[in-house]
Amino acid sequence: MTRQAHDQFAKQYLAELLSALGEVETSRDVTSEVRQVDLYFVPATSPKVDPENYGILGKIATSTCLIEPFRNPPTPIEVRNCLLKLFIIQEEMLGKAKREKNSLKEADLPCLWILSPSVSPRLTEGFGAKLNPKKQWSEGIHFFPEFYKTGIVAINQLPINPFTLWLRLLGRGATQQQAVNELVSLPENNAFKGEILELLANWRINVQVNQNLTNDDQELIMNLSPAYLRWREDTLLEGRRELVSNLLKVRFGSIDEALAKIIEPMLQLSPEELTPLLLNSSCEELLARFGGELN
Repeated sequence: MTRQAHDQFAKQYLAELLSALGEVETSRDVTSEVRQVDLYFVPATSPKVDPENYGILGKIATSTCLIEPFRNPPTPIEVRNCLLKLFIIQEEMLGKAKREKNSLKEADLPCLWILSPSVSPRLTEGFGAKLNPKKQWSEGIHFFPEFYKTGIVAINQLPINPFTLWLRLLGRGATQQQAVNELVSLPENNAFKGEILELLANWRINVQVNQNLTNDDQELIMNLSPAYLRWREDTLLEGRRELVSNLLKVRFGSIDEALAKIIEPMLQLSPEELTPLLLNSSCEELLARFGGELN
C-alpha cells in the first residue's frame, strides 16, 4: 500500500513542480512489452518559473529526461528495467528522426534520473556509478558512465539545504521528516508551499485508510503529519474566511475596503463569538469593534 501510494504521490508531486518548467507526461507507454515511464519531462523554451527556484530538481529539469522515483531502494533488476525504458525511448526518437530525415545529436537524447531513498555501495559499484565526478552536482548524486546518460540520486546523502528540499521530500525516515518540517516552515508566500502541502496531506490520507498498516505505513503517516495538520489548519481557516466574506456580502450588499480590512481580525475570534456578531451587528458596530474606519 505504501509503495503504491508513494508512486502515485511522487508522480503527482513531481508533475506539479515541473509543469512550470516544461511538458510533463506521467505513465508514458513505451513499445516492446507494455512498459511505463513514471515521468517523461521535456523542458520548455521559456519556463514559467526560474528553474533555480527548484534547486537540484531544477537542474535535473534543464534537459529532456525520464524520472523514476522509488519508495524503496531499487534492485539491480529494477535499475536495468529503467535503463531498458531509456534505451527504448532513445531508439524511438532516433527512428522517428531517421524517417523524417532530421538529425538528432547525442545531446538531444533524453537521460534517466533514478530517485532512491538510499543507494548501496554494491549497487553503485555494480553499475560503475561515480559520486559527483565533475564536481558540478551536489553530494549524493551518482553518475553512471557517460554514454549511459543516467544518474541515481541517493536522497539520504543530499546535503540539508533549500536546494535539495524538493528531492528530500521523497526520502524516508529522518530525511523525509526533516524535509516536511522545512516545508511547513516556509514563508506563506512561497509559490509551491500550498500545493505541495495539499499533495502530502492527500498522500497521508490515502495511506491511513488502509486497514492493515505496516511499520512503513506508520512511519510515513508520522512523517507527513506536520504537513497534514498545517494543510488542515490552512483549509479550515480559508473556509472560515470565505464564510465571513459571504455573510458580510449578504448583510451589507458588498464588501468595501474598510470591511475587507477587518476580516482577518474577525477570524481571530472563535466561531461561537463571531457568528452572533456577524448576524446581529451593524456595519458601523463591526468597524468600531475591529478597528476599521468608515469611508
